Amino acid sequence: MSSRTPRRTYSRELPEAAPVDVLVVGSGPSGLGAALAAARNGASVRLVERFGFLGGNLTAGLVGPCMTSFSLDGQTQLVRGVFDEFVRRMAEVGGAVHPSETRSGSPYSGFMVYGHEAVTPFDPEAAKSVAVEMCQEAGVELLLHTFVVDTLTEGRQVTGVVVANKSGPSVLPATTVIDCTGDGDIAAWSGAGFDMGREGDGQTQPMTLFFRVSEVDDEEVRAYQRAHPEERFPFQGLVERAREEGAFRLPRRGVQLFKTLEPGVWRINTTRVLGLDGTDATDLTTGELTARRQVTELLRFFHEWLPGMGNCKLLDTAATIGVRETRRVRGEHLLTLEELTSGHAFEDTVAVAGYPVDIHSPTGPEGPFDDGIPPTANVYEIPYRTLVPRDLDNVLLSGRCVSATHEALAAIRVMPPSFAMGEAAGTAAALALRQGVDPRAVDVPALQRQLLDQGAYLGPRFESARLGG
Repeated sequence: MSSRTPRRTYSRELPEAAPVDVLVVGSGPSGLGAALAAARNGASVRLVERFGFLGGNLTAGLVGPCMTSFSLDGQTQLVRGVFDEFVRRMAEVGGAVHPSETRSGSPYSGFMVYGHEAVTPFDPEAAKSVAVEMCQEAGVELLLHTFVVDTLTEGRQVTGVVVANKSGPSVLPATTVIDCTGDGDIAAWSGAGFDMGREGDGQTQPMTLFFRVSEVDDEEVRAYQRAHPEERFPFQGLVERAREEGAFRLPRRGVQLFKTLEPGVWRINTTRVLGLDGTDATDLTTGELTARRQVTELLRFFHEWLPGMGNCKLLDTAATIGVRETRRVRGEHLLTLEELTSGHAFEDTVAVAGYPVDIHSPTGPEGPFDDGIPPTANVYEIPYRTLVPRDLDNVLLSGRCVSATHEALAAIRVMPPSFAMGEAAGTAAALALRQGVDPRAVDVPALQRQLLDQGAYLGPRFESARLGG
């Protein structure tokens, strides 16, 4: 809303829930990692989620597969801990393929090679059930169908949040709050500084509505890709020809599609909505409507132009449009592209990743992995200070709202690094409570030791020290 929007003062007394040690807002990959780690380390944890199920982009967003949790060369699994347990538990019920069993250039990786070694195909329904099981086993209190609408602050402390749901508005107090909203809502509403978009014009990456199609001829799709190894993106030649002939004006240079675990069923990541603000409800509404119109047009293109997809049917669309980038909260350290490309070593490393910079152009059809952006190191590190907002003492960040540049965020925003950052944030919150300090003052070497003890991986130099090398 603009500064000229009419204002009205509104006040009332609100019921207040019992306080908890750690309040996690958002149950996507970051929120799951944070809630489970905090609870397993002895904290009382409440997890607030706006949908009626857990998972965020894993489930409501239909985003998949999980991008690589391995080094860029596909040789070393980097994201382990909670993420690996989550995947293995889904695999046990037939709901996932472990990333060690997938290869780039395959249908599971969308036939893409760069950055797509060792992806994780999974079923969103398996993700929903496994997420709930893990949270309940750990003693996490779940509060679904609930939006956070405001925060309560005293100086640099967030004392609680105001939520709204079918029970009406209420207050949820907590000692520590972990912002896993993706948009940095908690930090921003509490007065933390933030940036949005790329330097120069503030434009953010486009929104995308995932959808799934069924009744695809899998072998015919594979045969086309085998016959066109020169294409950088699936069906790129057909998309270009359709544009040249004026038959279709498609939002991307190819059709990004990923094979699911079910025969004939593929995820489609091809809608693209530009120039909108994911923190603005009006823009989100516009994005949903625009993307759903694109789904209809894409299906018509599939039927008329794409081998193996002439008889495909729309299975479902995501419950919400996917937002790649909004607020990046200013933290104690700003993670930069140069640090990712050089593999900079940090003293306070709490996560490592190998996914490359994946910027979808804010203004056109380009991306991901366009020329001009240097490749990341095979393994790069994420320091704890990127999770610590500069302006707040008892709040931690995780996921795509952490302190990073536009370019660096484009690498670490995907789901496996988000799990790792969430696990680090949740562990830090519980450790800070035991130490009687704010999370920003936590003993980082103790935090690193605890992460290693619970199965996380922090890179070769930490592994060498752990093994006494």
